[in-house]
Amino acid sequence: MLNSLRGRLSEKRADSICVETGGLEWELAVPARSVDDFGRVGDEVRVFSWLHHYEDGMRLYGFPTEAERTVFHELMKVEGIGPKQALRVLSGIRPEALDAALEADDLAALQRIPGVGPKLAQKMLLALKGKLVRPAEAPARGRAAGGPAAEWADVVRALADMGFDRREVEKTVAALASGIAAGPEKEREIFRRALLELSTGA
Repeated sequence: MLNSLRGRLSEKRADSICVETGGLEWELAVPARSVDDFGRVGDEVRVFSWLHHYEDGMRLYGFPTEAERTVFHELMKVEGIGPKQALRVLSGIRPEALDAALEADDLAALQRIPGVGPKLAQKMLLALKGKLVRPAEAPARGRAAGGPAAEWADVVRALADMGFDRREVEKTVAALASGIAAGPEKEREIFRRALLELSTGA
């Protein structure tokens, strides 16, 4: 099984990348939101991959982390979701934000993902709740200094990716962060409460 590719990132496109390794250049379809996670053109990269072999050909899919590839596999277990649709879902929402929406039974957030309607959102909720990567297990993307909202930049980014106004998200996260005790679940709790407040307009 082809688990991953290591090589030089030779090209970045809207929803795919090219990796040069061993004299060959591989083209991989990737989630649009993850393109920048692979770094800059010319960087040495490792891409977690999955090969789809179908009747008329083959297509190679790539992911910046093993966790994101696992979410891709879990999405394909949902009735009505194939590789292209699973990639489209991950192009519309990051794994940690998807997990938070599922855990909160937030069908409205799921339906904001391009290509996901009410029926598919319900199927995703029933099939995937409790089975996806947790925010604490997601790849660290770095936090900037400058106050509570900056400290919890991953939470802000994930909520903004779900369609909420970034300024409102930052304000809500900053207010919640100061009132939640420190601990390994603090990030997840901030995310959960912020999602609830932003969804209900509380």
